[in-house]
Amino acid sequence: MAMNLFDPIQIRDITFRNRVTVSPMCEYSAEDGFTNDWHLVHLGARAVGGAGAVLTEAIAVLPEGRISPGDIGIWKDAHVENLARIVHFLRQQGAVAGTQLAHAGFKASTSAPWKGQGRPVDPSEGGWRPVYSSTNKAFAPDSIPPEALTVEGIARVVQAFADGARRSLEAGCELIEIHGAHGYLVHQFLSPLVNTRTDQYGGSFENRTRLVREIIAAVRRVWPERLPLWLRISCTDWTEGGWTIEDSVALARAVKEMGVDLIDASSGGIVPRAKIPIGPGYQTPFAERIRKEVGILTGAVGLITSPEQAQHIVATGQADVVLLARELLRDPHWPLRAAHVLKQNIEWPKQYERAKW
Repeated sequence: MAMNLFDPIQIRDITFRNRVTVSPMCEYSAEDGFTNDWHLVHLGARAVGGAGAVLTEAIAVLPEGRISPGDIGIWKDAHVENLARIVHFLRQQGAVAGTQLAHAGFKASTSAPWKGQGRPVDPSEGGWRPVYSSTNKAFAPDSIPPEALTVEGIARVVQAFADGARRSLEAGCELIEIHGAHGYLVHQFLSPLVNTRTDQYGGSFENRTRLVREIIAAVRRVWPERLPLWLRISCTDWTEGGWTIEDSVALARAVKEMGVDLIDASSGGIVPRAKIPIGPGYQTPFAERIRKEVGILTGAVGLITSPEQAQHIVATGQADVVLLARELLRDPHWPLRAAHVLKQNIEWPKQYERAKW
């Protein structure tokens, strides 16, 4: 039987009311990692708008792991209270609330889009040094040169992800996604374009995937079995000699056995100026291949804009959920509108029912 975009989906003990997920989107609006009213309204509006799940932006597990000084964080217990307020509201509206645990590695301490996105932020402007990576290779010629993490440093990162999962649970979250894509720290270990280590974290596929496997194991030790765990990966580096879709299939097969429930299939980000054939649904084939070859749930993301497109992805078995980003910035109530277009009768917030078609 074909799936429908507005069919519920159960993952472990959690039922998602539909297959639409708010993809993590940096808002560059936090101070010292704390969520605030902006994040409440931004995320809350999309839960009111009918999304089945709402993921926070990449939430830094360590202060030096923030993409920008304005990123939200989860590296200290004090962050839980503000986040819990948001999670409580999201759940009140019927959405599954989740965090995307992240560490930016050599892409940390960069500026917000309106200040010249990607520009390294000087310490005098709130930036920091050093940044860490798998090796001392910088992302771009004008990037801050990173320091290669020591084995002891890697252990600290792994523990930080576990602590972030524990704090997410304390905040009331029912979903965690580990960010292993877009050129951030986990991806810097996965990709042979960056990872040139000669120890147990470099060289072979097994060694380059060791960090993400250690993070998953550490997170699963504190994250209850009844709750879903997702992993976002860049399924290809779009560059010769880099990470490939074949690698992604192999990784998905390995992490499925470790308790990962869904692969969020994105791509790119590890090197600047990669030739990416961007277009509607350009990453969906990755989700489809992983789903079919591994037998794991997948999420499709990237230039998904119309209700018909999203419905087609789900109905044809290319992915189990769709993650929307920019389209939900344009229209926080996209799921309500999409249901109308697709002739699906879904529940509206009672405060808005007088506007229902």
